[in-house]
Amino acid sequence: MSAASTRFRARLRHRIGAVVRAERGAAAVEMALVATPFFMLLFGIIEVGMIFLISSTLENGMDLAARTIRTGQLQSGGSATSGAFKTSICNTFGWFQADCTTHLSVDVRTYSTFAAVTAPQVVQNGTFNSAALTFTPGGPNDIVVVRAYYQWPLFTPFFNQALQQLNGGSALLTSTAAFRNEPYGS
Repeated sequence: MSAASTRFRARLRHRIGAVVRAERGAAAVEMALVATPFFMLLFGIIEVGMIFLISSTLENGMDLAARTIRTGQLQSGGSATSGAFKTSICNTFGWFQADCTTHLSVDVRTYSTFAAVTAPQVVQNGTFNSAALTFTPGGPNDIVVVRAYYQWPLFTPFFNQALQQLNGGSALLTSTAAFRNEPYGS
C-alpha cells in the first residue's frame, strides 16, 4: 500500500464519519417523516367534522321540510313537487346551499301500515339509482316515510376507502323520518 492510498482512505473515513455525525439536516428529515402522517390525520379530522356538519344540517333541514308534509302545508299549498321539497331542505343548508340541489335526492312514500315500510335500493354497484325514488306525500292520516340522500364528495385519500359508498369517491349521507300525516283536511 502506498502512502497516497493510505491518505485517501483516511480522508474518506474522515468524510464518512463527518457525514454520519452531522446533525444540521436532522430536523428537516424528521419533519419530512412526521409531516405526511400528521397532515393526513389533520385532513381526516377536518373531513369527519365536515361529514358530521353536513349530516346534522341534512337531518335538521329534512325534519323541517318533512313537517310541511305532516301538517299538509306542502300538499295544500299547491307546491307538492319533489323540487319544491328539495328546495325547502336546501334553504336550511346555509353556506353549503350552492351545491345542495345537485347533491340532494329525496324519496317520499306513502304506506298503509308502519310494518309495510321498506327501504328502496338506491345504491346499485356503487352507483346512485335515482330511478328508485318516488314522491308521494299522501293525504290526511296517511303513513309517510321521507328519506333524504346527500352525496358528499370525499377529499381525504384514506377516507375514500373507509367511507366510500359510491363510485367516484363519494359518501352517501341519509336522513329518514316516518310519521302519520295530521288530519289537516278535517
